[in-house]
Amino acid sequence: MPSTLPPIVLASSSSYRRELLTRLQLPFTCHSPDIDETPQANESAQALVQRLALSKARALAQHYPQHIIIGSDQVAVLDGKIIGKPLHAEGATQQLSAASGRSLVFLTGLAVIDTRTQIEQVDLVPFTVHFRTLNAAQIQRYIAAEQPFDCAGSFKSEGLGVSLFQATEGSDATSLVGLPLIRLCDMLNVCGIAVP
Repeated sequence: MPSTLPPIVLASSSSYRRELLTRLQLPFTCHSPDIDETPQANESAQALVQRLALSKARALAQHYPQHIIIGSDQVAVLDGKIIGKPLHAEGATQQLSAASGRSLVFLTGLAVIDTRTQIEQVDLVPFTVHFRTLNAAQIQRYIAAEQPFDCAGSFKSEGLGVSLFQATEGSDATSLVGLPLIRLCDMLNVCGIAVP
C-alpha cells in the first residue's frame, strides 16, 4: 500500500469497533475522544447518533491535522425510546424481556473527517432486529452465557446473540456491531482511500 495514504484514526475505545475496522486491512490507530454524550432537549435518536459520531471525530481533529478520523455512535430504539447498555444482569433481563417477540431498531451514526481538507461526511445507517418470543429461562441462559452488559439491547450479534433473532433487516450487518463498514468504505473512497 502506498505510503502517501493519510493515516487513519478511529475515535473510539470500543473493542468491537476496533475488531470491525481491522477487517478492512488498513493500518489505523485508536484514540478515545472525551465528549459529553448527553442527549439534547427534544433531540431525536437519529440526530443524536449523527451529532455524537461527528463530535467524536471533531474532538480529535486538532490532534491529527493530516489524518482521516472515523467517529461512530449507536443507539437501540424500542417504541421510540432509546435503550442504553444494560450494565448488569437485571438490566439485561429487562431489555431482553421487553424485546421478546418484537423489533428493535439500531441506529448507527458514522462520521469521517479528512483533516487535510476539512471535509466532513456524516451518515446514519439503520438496522432492525426482529426477536423470537423468548421465555424467562432462555433469557437467563443467554445472559449467563455471554454477559452482554456492555451492549445496547443486551446481546452480542457476533456471538450467541444471533440465536435470539427471528430475522434481521438492513443493508449492512456490521452496523449492528457499531461500525457500518459498507458505508465507511464509500466514505474512505471519497478521501482517496480505496478498499481493497
